[in-house]
Order: sequence, then C-alpha cells, then structure tokens
Amino acid sequence: MTQQPLKGIRVVEQGTFITGPAAGMFLADLGADVIKVERPETGDPFRAFKGGLYSPHFQAYNRNKRSIALDNRIGQKDREIFEKLIQSADVYIENFRPESAQRMGLDAATLHTVNPRLIHCSISGFGPDGPYEDRPSYDTVTQAISGYLHLLLNPGNPRVIGPAIADAVTGFYAAYGVLGALLKRALNPEDNMTVEVSMLEAMSHFNIDSFTHYFAANEIMGPYSRPTASQSYVVQCQDGQWLALHMSSPEKFWQGLALTIEQPTLFEDPRLADRNARLENYEAIADLLKETFKRKPRAEWCMALEKHDVPHATVNTAKDALDDPQFKHLGIEISAEHPTMGLFKTIRSPITYNQQRPLSVMAPPVLDEHRDEILKDLKNTDY
Repeated sequence: MTQQPLKGIRVVEQGTFITGPAAGMFLADLGADVIKVERPETGDPFRAFKGGLYSPHFQAYNRNKRSIALDNRIGQKDREIFEKLIQSADVYIENFRPESAQRMGLDAATLHTVNPRLIHCSISGFGPDGPYEDRPSYDTVTQAISGYLHLLLNPGNPRVIGPAIADAVTGFYAAYGVLGALLKRALNPEDNMTVEVSMLEAMSHFNIDSFTHYFAANEIMGPYSRPTASQSYVVQCQDGQWLALHMSSPEKFWQGLALTIEQPTLFEDPRLADRNARLENYEAIADLLKETFKRKPRAEWCMALEKHDVPHATVNTAKDALDDPQFKHLGIEISAEHPTMGLFKTIRSPITYNQQRPLSVMAPPVLDEHRDEILKDLKNTDY
C-alpha cells in the first residue's frame, strides 16, 4: 500500500485557477483529505472548457480531491456548512486577492475564531500589502517582475514560452510552507500558524541563481547565460529529430563527445582545450555541433552518445515521453476511472516513500460530487 504521510490531515481548499489548487494537490498527493470548496453552478473558473466543466487545465491540478459547492458569501446555510468544515480542518488554503478574502470573512483572524488550531494559508500575487497590493497578478506578470522571464526571452522572437511555471511553483511553495506549519503544530499544539506566500516572492526565490550572480559577480544573466555556463546544446539530426546535450565541466564528457563525432583530437585545439576556452567559444562549438549532427539520424547518434557516456536526451513531446522506456519503468503515467467522466490519465507524484511508488490516484471531481459524503462526514465527526 502506498505510504500516505498526511493521512488524517484535512485541508479545505478554496483555490481557483492554479496556485491554490496546485498547493491543495501537492498535499492531496501525500494523503491529505482535500475538500475543494467551489462556487455553485460554475465552480473553479478553470473548469470551463468548450461548454463543459471538466477542462484539461482543471484536471491537471485537482486530482485526489473531493468537491462541494458552497456560496459562503451570501447564503447563511452554506456559511454554516463552511464553518463546520473549517472546524473539522487542519489547513485552509485560499488564493483570493487580500481585500477579497477579508471582505468574504476568509482571512486568518476570522477563521481562527472558528477554529483556533487552523493553519491558514493565503496565496497572493504581490503580498498582503505594499504598493502593488491591489494589482492583479497572473503567471506572465510574475515571471516578468521577478526577473525570470528575462532569462527565457529570445530577443529575435520575444514570446512567453512554456507552461505556467510561476503559478505551479507558487503552489509548491505554499504546500512547502504548510508542511512546515504542520510540523510546528505537531511539536507545539498551541500554535495556529498562518502561512503567506506571494507569487512574486515564490518566483524570486525560484530565480535565486540569477540574483546570486548579480550580488556576487555584478553580472546580469540573460537568455543565453545558463546554456553557456552549463555548456548545453540543442541540435537537430539528419531526420529532423532533436537532441539535447549537457556537457558541464567533467573532461570525460568532452572526450566522449569527440569520439562520438569522430574527431578525437578536436579538444586539443587551444581554443577548446579547457572549460574557460570552451565558454569563450560557445557559439563556435554550437555551430560545429549543428553541422555535425545533421549527418546522421537521431537513433544512431543516441547509440554513439550512450556508448561514450555523454549526457544526452531526445527532445521529447509529451507523447514521446510517455513511450520512453525509463518513463514506463518508473510508472510515471497513472490512471483512474471516474464514474461519470470516464478514464482519467495523469502523471503521478514524484515522491516515493519506502520504495512504494504512488501508483493510485482519484480522478478530479465533478462539481459538488461529494456533497452528501462530506455532509455525512461532518455530521458523524467530533471536532
């Protein structure tokens, strides 16, 4: 049976879009009973998709949860149910704007009057106060203001690329903060800690390498700084398929690469003979590899690179990754059957306890799916 270190911990999550739901999901993956409180009729706005309420976006961050629809802003009965949920909970998570949480009576001070032992986790864009307190924040905004987007922009074709990393990272930091608060409360039951994390603070910490380079060396890192320092290359092969190489600094990798491309004396050239020289001539090496790897299909290159112990990987799409033998060996793809929505597939939690990989999952809920079950729980539970 999969280890569930948070089994017995109840989390009431009133999150929307990604940051709050991601925090709830990370805790649910560890075994917490996460009850997602949503607005009636529409639910989490991330549910909406082609006229339905079960979008791929919603599915990504809402597995292993139970759903109940409550409008605790105006309905007295719903507010009473909500407060009973809070009384039964160990953790509450919300990602409203600070003034909205206070207006709806969801701030820490209010909810601690309902449950003094509650760990209250508040996620915001820019923090609970300050000059940007009332500004809306989304993933792109946070990537930009934290300095992270600067590291990704291709000056020749500037675009926001990749997934909503600021949203997901903020959710991860929120869950990390909650785990610390749970441990503190276990050591001192009188503590009812509040946890606050903003997207700006989370992405600034995630971008710590860039700040440290500025502090220590007065260097502003740009989009090509890291690939140069790590000696990373992406090359296209004869068949149009892509390969990634990460050469780093160990000399054996470079010698292996020289043998792979059948130029064993290449790195005896003084311009390429050591790390500093290769950093200075990064673009020349990139051009050389670009032309060299066009000569053979990717499968042949992979065999040669593996033979000579060169760090490399195929540049996979999500579909490609699912077929990768190591991906399959680790059981990273898991699935469950939802009673009304059918087969649900997802990527499992990466955390393994006692050699027991988390291979089971509960499909994301439809809106209000667990109302009767949750109400029954509240009726039969002393808290």
